[in-house]
Amino acid sequence: MRLARLLPLTAALLSAPALAASREVTLEVPGARLAATLQTPDGPQHARPPVALILAGSGPTDRNGDNPLVGPGGTYRKLAANLAARGIATLRPDKRGIGASTLADPREEAQTFEDFVNDARAWLTWLSGQPDLGPVAVIGHSEGGTVALAAVQGQTPARAVVLLAAPGEDIGTTIRRQIGQNPANPPALVEESNWILDALGRGERVAEVSPVLAPLFRPSVQPYLISSLRYDPQRLIASQNLPTLIVQGDRDLQVRPEDARLLAAAQPAARTHLARGVNHVLVPAPLAPAANFARYGDAELPLERGVVSAVVEFLRGALR
Repeated sequence: MRLARLLPLTAALLSAPALAASREVTLEVPGARLAATLQTPDGPQHARPPVALILAGSGPTDRNGDNPLVGPGGTYRKLAANLAARGIATLRPDKRGIGASTLADPREEAQTFEDFVNDARAWLTWLSGQPDLGPVAVIGHSEGGTVALAAVQGQTPARAVVLLAAPGEDIGTTIRRQIGQNPANPPALVEESNWILDALGRGERVAEVSPVLAPLFRPSVQPYLISSLRYDPQRLIASQNLPTLIVQGDRDLQVRPEDARLLAAAQPAARTHLARGVNHVLVPAPLAPAANFARYGDAELPLERGVVSAVVEFLRGALR
């Protein structure tokens, strides 16, 4: 499907930021106590503003988009500030076990992908019940995009979905492709990886994993992988009919423009915005990998203007 760039917003829409108010909220769910920041545009003209739930990507990424592995980039903090300045509230939670969100059972093997899906649904329900907030959307970044698509299956209070740098294939396909295409990986390693993925796909855990593959397939993470393998983003996006925006940077070193094409092909009604010169954390970046990754931890670098415009325009239209 052809990727179309969305038209920029008017100058008035991108005028000086308005004041915003933030407050901490918590939510008790099975097995966890979740914490989040609710950020709302300030002023009487923003009574009952539309609100978007922001779902973080994989790993130890917190509510602000900071990750100890790459630094305090603040992707979600920046996004929330931009949306509040344009009349849209946001809720950005810490995932269970990250930041201020705590777990009843902190063992890695006790966590599944379904936990994050159910947490997202709980937050959407909570948002829809707030008398001072308007219609609800969900924004998922990276793996959070798959969580978002899973969370809106069936009955949902969400009225729109935004996918930011979201994968277009299931995690098993991604792992097979990345390991198989790396010329540094010997055939025996590729064969072992595929064998492990076959077993996990059948719901079977693998006790013996070679040291080089242990960071990816260690026994304690296998329950999470087994549950993740059940979720196919193309099937998920095809089976929901909410207004959907797909945003993808063409300098993303983790998720490819091809992923956006796969998602768009599975849901032709979705709108797609290809962000030129933009990396995985939605900021302008060079192609060179080292310099590209260096932008991940730059807390002062603003989000690319076209990405912000595309998201704001879409949400304003979808959440009227």
